[in-house]
Amino acid sequence: MARGAQLEACSLRLEANQKNKKNNEHMQTQAFQRVYTKIEQLTKATCTLRAQDVGNEELALVHGRLAQVVKIMGDEITLQVFSGTEGIPTNAEVVFFGKPPVLNVSDELAGRFFDAFGRPIDGGPDVQGEEREIGGPSVNPVRREQPSELITTGIAGIDLNNTLVTGQKIPFFADPDQPYNQVMAMVALRAEADKIILGGMGLTNDDYLFYKQVFENAGALHRIVSFVNTTENPPVERLLVPDMALTAAEYFAIDKNEKVLVLLTDMTLYADALSIVSNRMDQIPSKDSMPGSLYSDLAKIYEKAVQFEAGGSITIIAVTTLSSGDITHAVPDNTGYITEGQLFLRRDTEIGKVIVDPFRSLSRLKQLVIGKKTRADHPQVMNAAIRLYADAANARTKLENGFDLTDYDERTLQFAKEYSDRLLAIDVNIDTTEMLNIAWQLFAKYFSKAEVGIKQEFVEKFWA
Repeated sequence: MARGAQLEACSLRLEANQKNKKNNEHMQTQAFQRVYTKIEQLTKATCTLRAQDVGNEELALVHGRLAQVVKIMGDEITLQVFSGTEGIPTNAEVVFFGKPPVLNVSDELAGRFFDAFGRPIDGGPDVQGEEREIGGPSVNPVRREQPSELITTGIAGIDLNNTLVTGQKIPFFADPDQPYNQVMAMVALRAEADKIILGGMGLTNDDYLFYKQVFENAGALHRIVSFVNTTENPPVERLLVPDMALTAAEYFAIDKNEKVLVLLTDMTLYADALSIVSNRMDQIPSKDSMPGSLYSDLAKIYEKAVQFEAGGSITIIAVTTLSSGDITHAVPDNTGYITEGQLFLRRDTEIGKVIVDPFRSLSRLKQLVIGKKTRADHPQVMNAAIRLYADAANARTKLENGFDLTDYDERTLQFAKEYSDRLLAIDVNIDTTEMLNIAWQLFAKYFSKAEVGIKQEFVEKFWA
């Protein structure tokens, strides 16, 4: 019996080996069929050939260079070659991978730096985990909860006047010479979030090293994941960075029920990369040489912001650089329609610091948390401070036009200068309660209770 059992086991193993051999031969045949050697058209960034059973956004190797499918017309396939097509012959070998870009997700992502393809650039090992496709659809609206949790940054110009909420999407608008990367690093270190995902697009090496050193020196690497494309990398690789960052964010928010903050910088450089690919594919450009799909391309990213019922959330703060402060350019213009407000950085000549401009900044969701998750006097203090700051702007206009100033005008100018220095400047790092207390001190210093115009119940309780 034992001998018969052994023979039966051997027979089964032999049958299994034969099946595996046939499967391997079949896979090799399939792999061979996925290799093509006839390119019909080459541009500076793309190549076109005829192929079968190819999926949209599928990866491929063209003459040893990584590429991605960007257009399918019947059996005519257009590939975007990330490093450019210079030197690629028309008989180059094209090998399709059979899948779009993927990211291995696990807790091992935390504390690591990756390139646009999810490959480690910090000298560490490859991440072991579940393989997930990037760039999937946004969350079904049925699964979304109304944002209701406060996100504090320590920056008074945000927390006091433009309070952020979990699941929100909001950009910084800034001129290229402003320290927006420093601001983003400060937000990363101060924000009360379980995980911070940084998506850096077109960073200089100095900016990349700045982020790396700041995170390491602060001892915060354990909760930060970074995907970086530098100026030395091909510009079109930037198109992968947001999807990589958001795939990691979805893992921590959905699988781990964590509060995740995604920082994307710079979305203007991302849009420029879209424009490069669009132009080299001979697509007709839209406003400001941007592709006609710009709105949907940006919305695909920003609409990943979400608050889940189970407690996890994805909040997106991005940087959109402006050209000479032009807010009507296609990138900020489209961004403004998609996002829930904006945070506008400008240099205040009175104090010589960069501030969050209270007039041009807006958080459309702040009313969901101010006075509810913060102290009850928050809405009244915020409104009174902005009104008095506006009065100071009117007084400054009178002064510039040669009109005499009243005593009230003089006091509003003094208030505005100190208000900017102590509460609007981006280097302020205090909690919301302290921000409110400072505002009350400034009210009492420069104005009467009647001039401030806050409800009596709050004046009696908080007047300095």
